[in-house]
Amino acid sequence: MIRNDLRNIAIIAHVDHGKTTLVDALLRQGGIFRDNQVVETCVMDSNPLERERGITILAKNTSCTYNDVKINIVDTPGHADFSGEVERVLKLINGVVLLVDAYEGPMPQTRFVLQKALEMKHRVIICINKCDKPDARPAEVLEEIYELLLDLNANEEQLESPIIYCSGRAGVASYTPDTMGENLIPLFDTILKHIEPPEGDESAPLQVLVSAIDYNDYVGRIAIGRIERGEMKPNQEVTVCNYHTNEVYNSKITNIYQFNGLTRMNVQTALVGDVVCFSGIENITIGQTICAPQKVEPINFVKISEPTLQMLFSVNDSPFAGREGKFVTSRHLRARLYKELLKDVSLKVEDSDSPDSFMVSGRGEIHLSILIENMRREGYEFQVSMPRVINKVVDGVLCEPIERFSVEVPDWALSTIMESMGKRQGELATMQTYNNRVKMEFKIPERGLLGYRNDFMTDTHGEGIMSSIFDGYAPLKKSIPRRPYGALVAYETGEAVTYGLFNAQDRGVLFIDPQTPVYAGMVIGYSPKADDLVVNVCKKKHVTNMRASGSDDSMRLENPRKFSLEECIEFVTEDEMLEVTPKNLRIRKTILNHDERMRKIMKDRRNEK
Repeated sequence: MIRNDLRNIAIIAHVDHGKTTLVDALLRQGGIFRDNQVVETCVMDSNPLERERGITILAKNTSCTYNDVKINIVDTPGHADFSGEVERVLKLINGVVLLVDAYEGPMPQTRFVLQKALEMKHRVIICINKCDKPDARPAEVLEEIYELLLDLNANEEQLESPIIYCSGRAGVASYTPDTMGENLIPLFDTILKHIEPPEGDESAPLQVLVSAIDYNDYVGRIAIGRIERGEMKPNQEVTVCNYHTNEVYNSKITNIYQFNGLTRMNVQTALVGDVVCFSGIENITIGQTICAPQKVEPINFVKISEPTLQMLFSVNDSPFAGREGKFVTSRHLRARLYKELLKDVSLKVEDSDSPDSFMVSGRGEIHLSILIENMRREGYEFQVSMPRVINKVVDGVLCEPIERFSVEVPDWALSTIMESMGKRQGELATMQTYNNRVKMEFKIPERGLLGYRNDFMTDTHGEGIMSSIFDGYAPLKKSIPRRPYGALVAYETGEAVTYGLFNAQDRGVLFIDPQTPVYAGMVIGYSPKADDLVVNVCKKKHVTNMRASGSDDSMRLENPRKFSLEECIEFVTEDEMLEVTPKNLRIRKTILNHDERMRKIMKDRRNEK
């Protein structure tokens, strides 16, 4: 059976190249919204964090209709840290729309996702977006795309992929870069013509691979997958199996849904090629196969790339523990972390030696910081360590993860970037120059990028663009300095006062305002010197009968530096922890007592000698 009335596609691109905006236009012109309906921009970014950060974090399904053909669309994340979301949903589709910015060209994340799609023999539609921008260079970008396809060993059919030039924001597309069309009909027509319709045996026993998991308080877990063969109906008896674990058990499907625009519609039957959601199987997880009991054949699930970064999540044990959080115990923390594994296949959680700590491994800083931010918004209170890269022994040699790091900077910042990369063991791979800007690619140890984002923005005066993606493993390189400056550490527990902060601000940059509660061992700022400094921000001015009029009013405090969650994670070093609560982010020393901390430092220095 060939489903000529159906197409399954994914839109893949680097972050901020316009995937979600293009999906908006496809839905609007696919008749999903009424003519007078008010619709938000980037309507697929339904998660609050996605709307705040302007990035897609979770892969999402939607659909529209063109010429009586239903087009199932998967909007995928563009950031490398969420590439696990992309890898698993590629099993749902038959072809991809490769979206590339008409100015920036292919970026590291473009390379990664395209490679996965090419390996699965998916057909590709090349779509060069933002062609209406004044600095667009579609001809040069097309050459770069062909170079990328050749580099990724694309087959002859994939090299001859059709090319569409479009503007997702304007909702127009054409076959040539010189003239923009009036709508997206050229893209719709190309999808119907070039992407193969799904096919399979509708009379054969049911077989569905679970590629995603959703959760609903009323029906529990909802599995999402594409029907490979057979027919699915409500209240159908099925067998759940797993290709890698040989796990087999029987269950029953209660409800079936299909995507219609932004909503899910309850259906009574689904056929080969349909992307369906179904509920009723209590412990269903990603990678399992749903089969008819008479023919149990698990499908091999795509191997998700391993995590490269890990952090220790612990119960908060600071003097302020339990004041601001709703869930504060190790039982709460453990349950929440293991629950995340159900829907995030690229995350890994392990119990540590301590019952109060758990080792969490992910794809990168942003991957882990999104988890931390979601947990604090849900009312969890905990603390995390400095991120550490996960080294690996390859052929008896200790190797570390290497990133393909891409930067685009003004030409006047070239020497500064080259100097920074040299200190961080980066090796220049390629360099291009155009329009007074320089585009470079480096191969650099992942630990060399930890904490570099702030320095990069300072070096380029905020005009630089950076992105990176995992490239492979290489023998361990030389040591890389983590943080060139020391911390200002609170001496005693109390409340910060203007007099104490005024005296402390001469030592460095402060993080806190007056009347902020602090405790001994809490980091309240940083110093330009390499060593930590202990300051007493709770110290009050002694009262005497000799006081000049207005002397307190002359104490002018500098505005404190407020770190975001990512900046806090980048700042934390080996002997520090980040205390995370629903209301505050506090950096603290692991050993709070000053004398104990100094004894450990002296002991470590003696051991080094």
